[in-house]
Amino acid sequence: MPDANPTPAADPNPEPADKPAAPTPNPAPNGILLVDKPGGVTSHDVVARARRALHTRKIGHAGTLDPMATGLLILGVGPATRLLTYIVGLDKTYEATIRLGVATDSDDADGAVTAPAEPAAVARVTAADIAAGVADLTGDISQVPSTVSAIKVGGRRAYLLARAGEEVALKARDVTVSRFDVLAVRPATTDDGAPVLDLDVVVDCSSGTYIRALARDLGAALGVGGHLTALRRTRIGAFRVEDAAVEIDPDMPLRSAAGVAAAVLGALPVTADEARDLRHGKRLPGAAVRLVGAATPTPAAIDPDGRLIGIVERRGDDLKSAMNMAEDAS
Repeated sequence: MPDANPTPAADPNPEPADKPAAPTPNPAPNGILLVDKPGGVTSHDVVARARRALHTRKIGHAGTLDPMATGLLILGVGPATRLLTYIVGLDKTYEATIRLGVATDSDDADGAVTAPAEPAAVARVTAADIAAGVADLTGDISQVPSTVSAIKVGGRRAYLLARAGEEVALKARDVTVSRFDVLAVRPATTDDGAPVLDLDVVVDCSSGTYIRALARDLGAALGVGGHLTALRRTRIGAFRVEDAAVEIDPDMPLRSAAGVAAAVLGALPVTADEARDLRHGKRLPGAAVRLVGAATPTPAAIDPDGRLIGIVERRGDDLKSAMNMAEDAS
């Protein structure tokens, strides 16, 4: 007689009783990173190290520093690289040392000496002379960038042309030096024993100002030549080097895209419906009036959850996105 309750056949591929859930993939990094760049490395080197540490290729910077320079370098990571265009133009602060008495072909200590001054000429430079020269380089000025700058000439970087022995003629540009303070004047000597004057200075300036060019032009105005021996960038806009990461590692703190955009451009709160419309490319009818009293004409649209929707701008009486962040990356 057949069994009324046959035992079911064993499953040849039984599932574990407590099968672990599949691991949730880590979200792609997204944000702004402040780095205190050391001397002797390029800004590209710093970007490459950050790419390896954060396991992403999508990293850019908001303005380079020369290899000899140290200090604040701002990196954009992931979708937040789209904010770098709004950061690169911010004003900056530098601490520097200018050596009077020697000119170099690069306007800094990495170049070859081109015109050492006579000791008597250096001895004749007075504090009043220095103050007058600095005053002439303060305010709205016209400045010819250094020939070893990264400015493109005919599609090639000026410094590459200069290193190849080609003549480089750069056009003057208008910049603003809002502060050029001399903190100390220190008599010194070169390795050859020639007398020089080292000036410790602090400079607040607009984006695009070359501190090397200030050193060159100050030395030229005083008739003794000059170049930069040390440079440290301590501020870009509201961002300061004291808050920057010194070591590049996977645990580096990223600032949120929303927080940085609000700090740089000001925040414009939007509703969830407005956020959806902006993401879809729609205008916010009649919303331009909300820009009255705004910190900038292109504020950051922030939704009720604190996410960055994008950067908005006026279109007649309406507001429209000038730049949108991906919905899963804000």
